[in-house]
Amino acid sequence: MNDIVTPEQIRQQANRIPGASQATNIEQSRAIAEVQAMVLVAQRAPRDEGRAMAHALASCSQMAVASRSFFSFKRGGEIVTGPTIQLATELARCWGNIDYGIMELARDDVAGHTEMLAFAWDLETNTKSRQTFIVPHTRDTRHGKKALTDNRDIYENNANNGARRLRECIFRVLPPYLKVAAESRCREVLEKGEGDQPLPTRIAGAIEHYSRIGISLDRLEDRYGPSANWTPVELANLQIVYQSIRNGETTAEEAFPKPGTDDVTEDLRKIADAQKKAAPPAKADSGKGDAKPAADEADNTPPWRAVVDAHIAAVKAATTVIDLKAAINLFDKHRKAMPDEAIAEVNDAEQEATARLNPLAGG
Repeated sequence: MNDIVTPEQIRQQANRIPGASQATNIEQSRAIAEVQAMVLVAQRAPRDEGRAMAHALASCSQMAVASRSFFSFKRGGEIVTGPTIQLATELARCWGNIDYGIMELARDDVAGHTEMLAFAWDLETNTKSRQTFIVPHTRDTRHGKKALTDNRDIYENNANNGARRLRECIFRVLPPYLKVAAESRCREVLEKGEGDQPLPTRIAGAIEHYSRIGISLDRLEDRYGPSANWTPVELANLQIVYQSIRNGETTAEEAFPKPGTDDVTEDLRKIADAQKKAAPPAKADSGKGDAKPAADEADNTPPWRAVVDAHIAAVKAATTVIDLKAAINLFDKHRKAMPDEAIAEVNDAEQEATARLNPLAGG
């Protein structure tokens, strides 16, 4: 039997395996032709910078644009603000002859990340900014990173990370003076308000809007001072934060903590220290010499334990629905600082008490 493969057989086998489908080749040719056409049109019809600037400022003079032009959120105890991707794309549209976008290069569900590309290209000046980056399929939470497995969650996470890189790419190819002028005009519009309403009316409207998303006046005043003293600048900042909450860039609790929640962790530590001091003295174990003293066991007690135990006891002792609600409201200032295991215990106790006091609500 002859097992030798001849060169002719190798050539015949190679001809049976196409390098790419016809549709792929057509798409590649179309993409190349499209880029060439874009560059050619940009060079033949260059932008009028004065007209483009006027177009951008006219757009930023509209409340619909200005209200979506800034973001605001807390990070490390400080307020972070800046222009949004919506403002960047609007300026790119007004400036003209700019190609930009984001795309997924590769997705690895086993490794749990997506490789992405963000780019912006000024077709006239041939100035290009691009970023290739890895987006892990995780989301940061108060209790650490959470893995994402749902396709929609992964898509939204990729889109959010891509939008931030795209914003920076666009601003790198736009002239700095355009960005500064646009931000200034948007600020003026936000401070002036819509329809030339008097300042007290605008303040009342802002308070009403925040009340619809569960943020009370005392939380607003805790950050910006008495509402009677608010200026157009404070109202503009309130509108920026409100839009950031609606866009999911921050949460109501992060932007406007309930009064007293900033010191919850310190309160828990004080309660734990008091519990340690009140612990009974250590007793020696007559059976084994390596037994741990009671003080060491107290050191392993989490600082939230005493608060949770006290709340569960109050919930179980409640004899009316009103008493139960009062106990739950009293615990709310500690709820944000609690780990998941503590919240699970509290929720179980509250549900049992609700079912006991109000069978219809509990069942």
